[in-house]
Amino acid sequence: MRVDLFDFDLPTERIALRPARPRDAARMLVVDGDAPFSDRHVRDLPQMLRKGDVLVFNDTRVIPAQLEGRRGEARIGATLHKRIDLRRWQAFVRNAKRLRPGDRVEFPAEVTAIAEARHEDGSWTLAFEGDEPVEVLLERAGRMPLPPYIAGKRDTDEADRSDYQTMFAREKGAVAAPTAALHFTPELVERLDEAGIARETLTLHVGAGTFLPVKADDTSDHKMHAEWGRIDQATADRLNAARAAGGRLIAVGTTSLRLLESAAGEDDVIRPFEGDTSIFITPGYRFKAIDGLMTNFHLPKSTLFMLVSALMGLDKMQAVYAHAIGAQYRFYSYGDSSLLLP
Repeated sequence: MRVDLFDFDLPTERIALRPARPRDAARMLVVDGDAPFSDRHVRDLPQMLRKGDVLVFNDTRVIPAQLEGRRGEARIGATLHKRIDLRRWQAFVRNAKRLRPGDRVEFPAEVTAIAEARHEDGSWTLAFEGDEPVEVLLERAGRMPLPPYIAGKRDTDEADRSDYQTMFAREKGAVAAPTAALHFTPELVERLDEAGIARETLTLHVGAGTFLPVKADDTSDHKMHAEWGRIDQATADRLNAARAAGGRLIAVGTTSLRLLESAAGEDDVIRPFEGDTSIFITPGYRFKAIDGLMTNFHLPKSTLFMLVSALMGLDKMQAVYAHAIGAQYRFYSYGDSSLLLP
């Protein structure tokens, strides 16, 4: 399909620079089959779901993966986006033309890394020196890696260390938040429990590649970035059992959805999964593992807008986004939510 079919005009003032407070006060646009769109709030979620439904969360934890350093007199910015091994990470580098293989980059707090090799996509392998775990070094020297559409408008600050982390965050390794789950609070989870709505977690370490623009003119020519994920046997068994009993699996975020679909076979059974996934979901895809999606509002011509268009239909999602813009919903990572039920 032509990528320009997924374009739309978004006023810049609709981009949220801070989250709603409290988190579950964010607005939520409910799109349920052929019913009229419903303007609600995230705190209304227990009323929108049924007893026996299962919300599937991503428990990845964002690490402070953005670093500012120097190679000699040259300023070098690095955003880590994929772990290679214990000491080496693949990173997108700003001012990369000043780097050569073997160069040492000095970051704050006595953190240093060697630029080992440049990849075809322009990113670099950085090998961190010393014996301390890289995560410890990042806590000392790094910043939360806010998306470019936020970081380009304001500085990252201390509030982002908690704002850009979900209440389910446990497994360190993401360099972008699974933002649909940013809206949840302990109070909302308690009300979901009382309503008989179950929850499960999986892990998918979101990479900075999620923000890369689609440069191809046709979706068939786009190469999707890979991200590491895991679903264990017990979780897969519970998800399959819930669905067999008539419950709906509602992915909280496109990251949970992509991993569930990667783990499901053509028989619609979810199996254990551990490894990289580069699944690219566009209209025409047959969903095997999920029955609905809770997600924020996405960028024009992005792979994520293509994904929601695959779930609900392109014409309907264009109408949904036109409604959201007209009704002044807040967009992107710190923005409002939608509940999409085909």
